Amino acid sequence: MSSMEINRVLEQIRALQSQTKIGPAQPAQTQQVNGPGEFANILRQGLSAVSQTEQRANQMTEAFERGTPGVELPQVMLEVSKASVSLKAVSEVRNRLISAYQDIMNMQL
Repeated sequence: MSSMEINRVLEQIRALQSQTKIGPAQPAQTQQVNGPGEFANILRQGLSAVSQTEQRANQMTEAFERGTPGVELPQVMLEVSKASVSLKAVSEVRNRLISAYQDIMNMQL
């Protein structure tokens, strides 16, 4: 792949990023949880966002398969990648929550 092609793909990614209004990653400590209800709400919102990302990826994939004008392969690949990363992140959070629960249950009183 030539540097011009790489630059063109990077420009497309930046354009898509600005369209979706995705900003730089925020530190994990920017949000404070004050109780179990808030934790559940944050978890629910996160799962909802992952679900929406996956639905968007499926819609883009179907639109590309149908040959819908304006739907390009880089867009589809970006959406599919975002959905994949989101799902992996949710799996990792689940694994860590299970591990923390098991650690708490194994504590001596």
